[in-house]
Amino acid sequence: MTLNEFLARVSDRGEYHSRDESEQVSTAVLWVLASRITPEEAAGLAARLPAPLDDALRLERGRPESFGREEFLRRVAQQTGARPRTAEWDAGAVLSTVADVVPDEQLDHLLSQLPADCAELFGRPAPD
Repeated sequence: MTLNEFLARVSDRGEYHSRDESEQVSTAVLWVLASRITPEEAAGLAARLPAPLDDALRLERGRPESFGREEFLRRVAQQTGARPRTAEWDAGAVLSTVADVVPDEQLDHLLSQLPADCAELFGRPAPD
């Protein structure tokens, strides 16, 4: 998927007014995601994303941090300057687009590293 295609999907899903806004939100969400997953997982995901979005996943962060959905959304809100509810909308717009790009097996592995309630952000049903 090209950068323009990725940002167009994010823009449609997030109802953003400009490409710049879609790119800023995408970068923020991916940056927070990269702090939560292993560097290897981040590199594998980065390989599937168009430049320059892949750069947000390639930053050297060391070991992944352990935090839940609420903290994930708080960090997205902090990065974007949005409210937590808006951050949930932003994360869903970006991560559901990531789910479109990543093969199911890779997405399942990624989701296994995250709290179960994060699956909905990727457009997947929460496990029972």
